[in-house]
Amino acid sequence: MSEITYVRGDATAPFGQGVKVIAHVCNDIGGWGKGFVLALSRRWPEPERAYRAWHRDRAANDFGLGAAQFVQVERYIWVANMIGQRGTRTGSNGVPVRYEAIDTALARLADKALDLGASVHMPRIGCGLAGGKWSRVEPLLTERLVRRGIPVTVYDHG
Repeated sequence: MSEITYVRGDATAPFGQGVKVIAHVCNDIGGWGKGFVLALSRRWPEPERAYRAWHRDRAANDFGLGAAQFVQVERYIWVANMIGQRGTRTGSNGVPVRYEAIDTALARLADKALDLGASVHMPRIGCGLAGGKWSRVEPLLTERLVRRGIPVTVYDHG
């Protein structure tokens, strides 16, 4: 069984050969404009455009906590927009991150990665603006991706 590989670098410029899926966590209110999504949008306009259309047409699709949208941005690179946070602010319901939603979205990501024969690349999802703890997210990656033989690389910027 493979392990999670941790590297210093930019998750929008993933290392290695073959097909890659860059995974990140989005909110469930259609907001795109802070955190890792800014780096994605600087590199490719398609993930933001697809996310906004997905949210706009949510009455007719699966947009919501736990959903995942896959956007091809280059021949061998896809972006997974995963809905894993409720809103964007910490409030009476705690931080925005929703671990159950991330877990559900990761299961969808695993199926897609296996279909594509892809490795998965990401920042420490759910642990920036969403307010999550890596000690809660990392076991989800192990369970949903690593145990299914999917190589995972986590990027720490710097």
